Formats: sequence, structure tokens, C-alpha cells
Amino acid sequence: MVNAFLKLCLFVVVVSCLVGQSYAGPLAYGICQTGCNALVVTCYTAAGAVFGTVTAGAGVPAAILGCNAGLGLCMAGCVAAGFSPTP
Repeated sequence: MVNAFLKLCLFVVVVSCLVGQSYAGPLAYGICQTGCNALVVTCYTAAGAVFGTVTAGAGVPAAILGCNAGLGLCMAGCVAAGFSPTP
């Protein structure tokens, strides 16, 4: 009985030590991507287009190209959020 109690105490101590060192990077990455996508949809709407329907080519308006560039920068920032520790 004492041996089982000691094992339980050791388990609780180890788990409680690890709780403070948890990382939520993947969660932050997903939240960041959702924010980026919401912003690009708003940008497309302001430019008079629907996100996901504009095809590549010479006829793409400059505003849409700006939205795409902004989306790329935002998504690149999300990579940093994904790798950073968030306690």
C-alpha cells in the first residue's frame, strides 16, 4: 500500500512540474491563420472581389495583388507564433 502511494505522489510531482512548461504554439498558429484569413476576406471584399474566385493572370487588379501580398506576410508571421512557447 505504501509503495503505491509513493508512486502516486511521484507521478503527481512530475506532472505538476511539467504543467508549467507546456507549449501552445500550434494553437497560436491556428488562431493566427484564422485571423489572417479573416483579414484577407475583408481586403478582397473592399476591393470588390470574392476571396478564392480570382484567378491568376494579367487581369488581376492591383488591389487583389496587395491583398495577396498582405496575406503572405501575415502567414509568415504565423510561423513565428507557431514556434514560440506560450505558457
